Amino acid sequence: MDLSAISPIDGLQNVTGLEALKQKTLPGLRMDKEDGAEGTLFGAFLNSAIDNIRTTNKYLSDAEDENIKFALGETENAHDLAIALQKASSALQYTVAVKDKFLEAYKELMQMQI
Repeated sequence: MDLSAISPIDGLQNVTGLEALKQKTLPGLRMDKEDGAEGTLFGAFLNSAIDNIRTTNKYLSDAEDENIKFALGETENAHDLAIALQKASSALQYTVAVKDKFLEAYKELMQMQI
């Protein structure tokens, strides 16, 4: 049975919305030795962001699984459900906050006059 068809948080399975991020490859990103320290720093930052998004997706999936188990009566442990829901909520709030700050910085850079 495909549980994604009955997902209460449908659309949040992939927070990024980019298939390339799921595969950890981006078309324009080169990590050659020629790129220098800045390329390595950007690559490390990008990989960290991708890992954080994957962790957020895992927490959302775990919370959904616990919710379905509880609703179907497969478990009576509401404590695990509450913990999974709180982890998912905190991770999603953090991810959205980071995204908002990134977009704010991008907009500020775009408004700069050179």
